[in-house]
Amino acid sequence: MSTSVILAILVTSLATFSSRFFGVVSSEGIKETSKLFRWFNCLAYSTLAALIARTIIFPVGVLSDASYLSRATVVLFCLFIFFISKRNFVYLSVSSAIMLTLVSEYL
Repeated sequence: MSTSVILAILVTSLATFSSRFFGVVSSEGIKETSKLFRWFNCLAYSTLAALIARTIIFPVGVLSDASYLSRATVVLFCLFIFFISKRNFVYLSVSSAIMLTLVSEYL
């Protein structure tokens, strides 16, 4: 490997683990019921929702070959799976991949 690749891996690892370390150190003083914590929680969920909506509405790559109807069908099916599986993300992830493959092939 060249030294620039190794240096890039080291720098990105240091940035990743240092931010996690400082998060762990500073997390002792944060209460889960505080307004600031709840605001960050809402911000994280809204960002995730926006990214999922963008992926469904404006897909890039292979997903753009699937029609809007098939993507909407898979989303509705996955929401159903999510709630009946007691919010288990493993079932959701597996079923979404299988469902999108089947729906794009036959719909």
